[in-house]
Amino acid sequence: MLTYQTLCPGVIQLKDDLDVCMTLLVGEKRALLIDTGYGLSDLGALVRELIGPDRPLDVLLTHGHHDHALGARFFPGVWLFPEDRPVYETYTGERWRRRVLASAAARGLAVDEAAFLAAPMPPASAPPEGLDLGGLRVRILRVPGHTPGSACVLVEDRILITGDDWNLTTWAFFPEAMGVRTLRENLRRLLALPFDGVICSHQTGLYPRQMLADFVAGLTDRTLADAAPCGEGGEQRIDTVCLSPAPGQRLVFDRAKL
Repeated sequence: MLTYQTLCPGVIQLKDDLDVCMTLLVGEKRALLIDTGYGLSDLGALVRELIGPDRPLDVLLTHGHHDHALGARFFPGVWLFPEDRPVYETYTGERWRRRVLASAAARGLAVDEAAFLAAPMPPASAPPEGLDLGGLRVRILRVPGHTPGSACVLVEDRILITGDDWNLTTWAFFPEAMGVRTLRENLRRLLALPFDGVICSHQTGLYPRQMLADFVAGLTDRTLADAAPCGEGGEQRIDTVCLSPAPGQRLVFDRAKL
């Protein structure tokens, strides 16, 4: 079941059936949905209920992974940085859809499997650098890390939405992930921006800027080199290593890309 909560005026966090989070920004003139989840339930209907029937809507995917992109099937088009189009095409294919269905079955979720497998994905075009939603200004930033075309979003110079470039457990080990030092440098670049709170994709709520700052500060050359094997490479059997750069936070990355 899809759920939602208002984090602050104009900023709504949604959570889908398998617990991935999305952000809906609602301005006076238009709305922007950031990420679309696994697509098991009708996200389009909920979003339209929240923003009203007449407010224009744009949809941005922070990257092309299945847990962020399969819900795009409920919309006519999406924004995605071009570097992530191969990721989008791969992770919205039948193989990954069947993996999602297996996860849903393990949770006892009822899904129209035929419709889920057959649904076409909308075209993806490059996002603008920014837009004015009406009383809510947004900057869309290309921040390679979790994937080559990962995007982050700065809202009103107050809130940073990180996609999967930062979570309390950050994964940087998929085959398409950038090297961990690239991720680190791009997160450092984000810290030069003005914001107070952070929204990520796999935990609910609004986190203080300091948590991201502590994470980045903990990614020293020494801690990266000393990261311990952790065996979280998934079906790709990637040689992953882990470290805790700050209390309560973890980074899992591909040792070969150190």
